[in-house]
Amino acid sequence: MELTVDEKAKRVDKYIEEHSELTRNQIEKLISLKQILVNNKIVKKSYQLKENDIITINIKEEDNHLVATNIPLDIIYEDDDIIVVNKQSGLVVHPAIGHNDDTLVNGLLYYTKLSDINEARPGIVHRIDADTSGLLIIAKNNKVHHILADMIKNRQVTRKYIALVDKVITEDTALIDAPIGRDINNRKKMAVTNINSKPAITHIKVLERYPSSTLIECKLETGRTHQIRVHLNYINHDIINDPLYSKNKPIIKEFGQMLHAYYLEFKHPITNEKLVFTVDPPKQFIDIQNMKKQK
Repeated sequence: MELTVDEKAKRVDKYIEEHSELTRNQIEKLISLKQILVNNKIVKKSYQLKENDIITINIKEEDNHLVATNIPLDIIYEDDDIIVVNKQSGLVVHPAIGHNDDTLVNGLLYYTKLSDINEARPGIVHRIDADTSGLLIIAKNNKVHHILADMIKNRQVTRKYIALVDKVITEDTALIDAPIGRDINNRKKMAVTNINSKPAITHIKVLERYPSSTLIECKLETGRTHQIRVHLNYINHDIINDPLYSKNKPIIKEFGQMLHAYYLEFKHPITNEKLVFTVDPPKQFIDIQNMKKQK
């Protein structure tokens, strides 16, 4: 993993904490094991960074070994080049610290061969949050991986989500164009900010209105971390059951946010055939939706 420093001087440990998912203890351990380098040199945690410094975070090979695990998969489509899978809520997409053998990638490796351009994330060309359910495209070889990555970069893959949000949205449609960067007060969260941020655009369409909530469709133009969750929080319509961004307690603690990637449309990277996939939300989503219809 590499980070390019894009701000004024700051301690290396603090910068990594603010710009990655690593905890402070994990960072200190990696520094003590000489697995964090700055400009290819070993540093102490108190090292003061300069703009354009390159931080390299190395996880030991044995710690980063990918394990094939027999995990149930909901495969919607498969051919020699791609898989379209319906990921369950709660399933992490790829291995990371704390999730070495219980992710979607582990299950896919047990099932079949995947592209290996990114050895830490084989087959993965785009992601959804662990507690978001729904559709993902998986690359089975490197040629297809490159093509799909370019298609996503060039916005040639249409991704639509359904979300149940707090309060009633009065407008039928809306466009949220607000840059997203890491929350300076909570490294686990993202936020609408002009500090070290990237452009983010989300289109919203109301599907149904309930007494105190709204079912909406969200279409992504960009794919920033937590984009839909952050944008809806920004307009004061938090996603219901969101443990990180919602101001209210989750209705079902064991289930994640009411956000489901239900629609994918793209041209097959090899045959150029138009492919469209839709998948219904899981039972817990429907259960909470039915509760909200009544109140």
